[in-house]
Amino acid sequence: MTFPAPKAMLLVVNPTAGRRRRGLVDAVVRRVRDEGWTVDTVETAAAGDARHLAETCDAARYAVIAVAGGDGTINEVVNGLALRGAIGPAVGIVPLGTANVLAHELGLDFSAAGIARTMVSGRALPVRPGRAVNGSAQPRCFSLMAGAGFDAKVVAGVSAALKRRWGRAAYVWRSLIETRRYRPVRYAVDIDGVRHEAASVIVTRSRHYAGPFVVAPAAELAEPLLHVCLFERWGRAQTLRFGLALLLGRLPQTGGYRVVAGHEVRIAVLSDAGEIGRQPVQIDGDDALTLPVSIGLAAGSVRLLRPA
Repeated sequence: MTFPAPKAMLLVVNPTAGRRRRGLVDAVVRRVRDEGWTVDTVETAAAGDARHLAETCDAARYAVIAVAGGDGTINEVVNGLALRGAIGPAVGIVPLGTANVLAHELGLDFSAAGIARTMVSGRALPVRPGRAVNGSAQPRCFSLMAGAGFDAKVVAGVSAALKRRWGRAAYVWRSLIETRRYRPVRYAVDIDGVRHEAASVIVTRSRHYAGPFVVAPAAELAEPLLHVCLFERWGRAQTLRFGLALLLGRLPQTGGYRVVAGHEVRIAVLSDAGEIGRQPVQIDGDDALTLPVSIGLAAGSVRLLRPA
């Protein structure tokens, strides 16, 4: 992608996600500036800051809005840019989070040199984010996925403090807890008007999940299509079986698991199996909504920078 002058980038830094890797952020900034770019850095202080910056940043000044953080911070920026479409800046990523799923999906080089190269000369990929709605709640866009069932309950059980302290281990610990307290809740999943049932469901725009692991081999960010991952077998043993298959790279070939492509998805509780409390929906790794939820594609596109 050839950027016209002035070559300026707004770098949004999540200081919590970047605490252990601030050296990477500084190295990227130095390399981008060495290419003749202006880099303005803003640190987020609270949830919603990154979204506000993306909504209000001057596209006439900034060719790129870069995100130094995890998938949650990137999600805020995507939500802020979703209504701006082609007039918004392109999005660059300095991956600092726990999973960095979008960085894997875009094929980013995780070195400072590779990240900086993508910022200044990468290819802009137009992507229509997914869009999830629950009643009167504010719609939430996602660049990666929305999930209900087991993974959403794991995400809901991991606090921000626990994630900062333990990283990936927090999700492993919470997965074991959710497996132990498992109840056979059943979900109705309507895909383009066709009813399916599942023990857990992930609606994804990407091939990857939880980092480098593949859940939807046919998914492409540039393709305006949702891929619905259905975990159709119930029980603790099946939950462990699906988890092991994911880690071994065999989930797409595992019995009781299938992926259905579509454009409109609705997820609701079919049977709560006596489980008390809300049924959460995770959006790009954050506890965001509550079932029932309707999912489609956003009207506009966001441009994501990937290696040239």
